[in-house]
Amino acid sequence: MGKPGAFLDIDRAASKLRPISQRVRDFDPLYEELDQDARRAQASRCMKCGVPFCQVGASFGKARPSGCPLHNLIPEWNELIYRGKWDHAAARLALTSPLPEFTSRVCPALCEAACNLGTVNGEPTTIHDNERAISDWEWANGGPARFEPAQKGAPRVAVVGSGPAGLACAWELARRGAQVAVIERDDRAGGLLMYGIPNMKLEKSVVTRRTDLMEELGVEFYLGTDAADPTVAKQLLDEFDAVVIAAGSRAARGITGQGAQGQGVVYAVDYLTDATRSLLEDAVPQISAEGLDVVVIGGGDTGNDCVGTAVRQGARSVTQLEFLPKPPQKPLSSNPWPEWPNVLKTDYGQQEAIDLMGGEMRSWAVDTLEIARDESGAATGAVVVDLDWSTGKPQRLEDTERTLPAQLVLIACGFTGPEASVFDAFGASVSAQGRPLPVMEDDSHRCAVEARNATGAAAIFACGDARTGSSLVVNAIADAMACADEVTRELGL
Repeated sequence: MGKPGAFLDIDRAASKLRPISQRVRDFDPLYEELDQDARRAQASRCMKCGVPFCQVGASFGKARPSGCPLHNLIPEWNELIYRGKWDHAAARLALTSPLPEFTSRVCPALCEAACNLGTVNGEPTTIHDNERAISDWEWANGGPARFEPAQKGAPRVAVVGSGPAGLACAWELARRGAQVAVIERDDRAGGLLMYGIPNMKLEKSVVTRRTDLMEELGVEFYLGTDAADPTVAKQLLDEFDAVVIAAGSRAARGITGQGAQGQGVVYAVDYLTDATRSLLEDAVPQISAEGLDVVVIGGGDTGNDCVGTAVRQGARSVTQLEFLPKPPQKPLSSNPWPEWPNVLKTDYGQQEAIDLMGGEMRSWAVDTLEIARDESGAATGAVVVDLDWSTGKPQRLEDTERTLPAQLVLIACGFTGPEASVFDAFGASVSAQGRPLPVMEDDSHRCAVEARNATGAAAIFACGDARTGSSLVVNAIADAMACADEVTRELGL
């Protein structure tokens, strides 16, 4: 696909991050995008692969899936970009991806890690940026293709949660003719897209324009409504033909040890939510890193977002701790292509904090023992110890215990699973063994949970992180599309 041999003559040119000195002063978008001519040149680098792993979306080994879980037709729309057929590229992308404006901003580009070109010269096609260019072009030229709102008498479906899975499932069900209502407990729609991902990484205007379009097409949004309330759950069961639980995986994993609870220790999702809400409301943050020494516990994407937010709020220092050992610079022989490469990554927030600190601010193989506090109960530091992973299991190293200054400790250790209360409200079972995930009706019903009511109440389904546990936005969307397909068959749409 693309221009034959272009990858031999044209170097990879991804969208560039704005200079650190500029971007840390605001919460504006991180990247400077290429113009259309440059983007077409980048799309032309796509090779005529015999097997385009970029769109496979299969798991090789224990790592993340290789290639796009949505099975986007990547070589095809790269070809269309190269030829300047943006409308056709948008139509081709829409066949597989209902929300490309989100995945093209926050996905870690599983497609690029699987790109054959990356194995040739280490410079895969800029698939992630190309997808964003298609989506941005589409929104600038009328937006996604509209569909007719559901007719009166059509089956009614309630979708609980308006994150990526909830929005994707609601969009697809509405497109197929269902009357859809989205139930969201927060004051704004979008779930983690709105409050869990900072504005510089995903502008909130991008979220609201999608939900505005969905409302225009007949999808109803009920905000500030908690479906974990048994009264609300019963009403949904009585009034709808099906309920899809897409409430995400919000049960945060904490830390143990003395002082782990109390003033100055904040979960990442609460910190990021407050930062975004204050930005949208032009208000002073209730939880601010200004002038403080900040310790972020957790080295993943959410931890990086906390680091970048703390830098923008004017933190005095930022330190990030990771429990696991430091990844290698290049994939090990035990981590061959096309597996997702387990390598060291320095993301935007970490770059900014390294600049602030004048050097590396991350530590790997570190366990947090205690949060030190003063006489008033305020946090003053994080007591940590180094770990030895040489045997495959962490062992604390003697004489490495130390205290890092910290008046604000942000916990970004991931999530244990969905909040059980929402499943309890609907009478759905959650596994008591292993991971606390909803119990499926049977192996052939990938999204349905064991909660059918003999009295004729709505059938219940689950999708996204609420079904699988915490994962990537693109995986949540893919799971939601599969769920919508099952709901469609259940309701005879």
